[in-house]
Amino acid sequence: METQIKPSPAAILQIGTGFWASKTLLTAVNMNLFTLLANGEKSGQDIQAKLGLHNRSLYDFLDALVALGFLSRTGIKETAVYKNTEDTNLFLDKNKPSYIGGILEMANNRLYPFWNDLEEGLKTGLPQNESKNNGQPPFELIYADPAKLSEFIHAMAGVQTGNFITFSKEFDFSNYKTLCDIGGSGGHFSAHIVMNNPHIHCTSFDLLPVEPIAKDIINTMNLSDNVTLASGDFFEDDFPKADIITMGNVLHDWGEQDKLMLIEKAYRALPIGGALVVIENIIDDARSKNAFGLLMSLNMLIETEKGFDFTFEDFNKWTKQVGFKSTTLLPLAGPASAAIAYK
Repeated sequence: METQIKPSPAAILQIGTGFWASKTLLTAVNMNLFTLLANGEKSGQDIQAKLGLHNRSLYDFLDALVALGFLSRTGIKETAVYKNTEDTNLFLDKNKPSYIGGILEMANNRLYPFWNDLEEGLKTGLPQNESKNNGQPPFELIYADPAKLSEFIHAMAGVQTGNFITFSKEFDFSNYKTLCDIGGSGGHFSAHIVMNNPHIHCTSFDLLPVEPIAKDIINTMNLSDNVTLASGDFFEDDFPKADIITMGNVLHDWGEQDKLMLIEKAYRALPIGGALVVIENIIDDARSKNAFGLLMSLNMLIETEKGFDFTFEDFNKWTKQVGFKSTTLLPLAGPASAAIAYK
């Protein structure tokens, strides 16, 4: 006799009220709670004093983070002592190079209110970010403000760090000597490549306002001999020639014609046998499993005029159209993959 599964509203309620949990985590990151606790466990009263919190809801806030799996605790309420979990201690302590909280800071400070207008974006096809009010393209607004640019660069590095490390260790670099990272931002990808593959010389290519930030990052990591910074506009300028051309979270910012143009520029910059590597949250071809990739594509609706995330099948079509001979897909951290095309 088959056991019938009774309908349940649990998943509906979990997702429908998911912004409660999201905003609780984002607020904790924004207040540097996990960085504070990385120095050692603390009582609720100690946390209250350090972060300037009110008595009301203090323990609801901290215990919600326990229930969500971001903190652990001994005791209860006035006798409670809190500490980071292993994951939050590694990934949400600002003082560690493994910190990924930059993307969460940007989510809290920028993206969270923009998503309130998702319905309008779905009906109009127009961005719902800063450009909605003054008409300026979002990247111009970010690059014009040094503070916003720095936040954006560290946010992008945070969300990609796991992918950068995995790719730098899993990809076979033995037949290559040079790599150029297009839209290289703070140079973090290049840094991980050369740290794990000392025979590779990397060039990190991005707009001129990025260079001082990238220079500080690369110098701090003592990698200036292995990573060259090059300034330019990947729409206006040819790509620097290299054995490998990489683009991390670049293609999804643009419409199909611009995607094709960037892929073609990469093709021209590569030698025969060279590789184009595109790191994105590649959507599964059935478009039914990689929820993060699909939600990221909705975020491109919020943030850009024509951007969207794509499947490996899409990537194959575009690279074949440009002239690449073969492709492969390398799974990375979480929902991300490296789509690789060989010339």
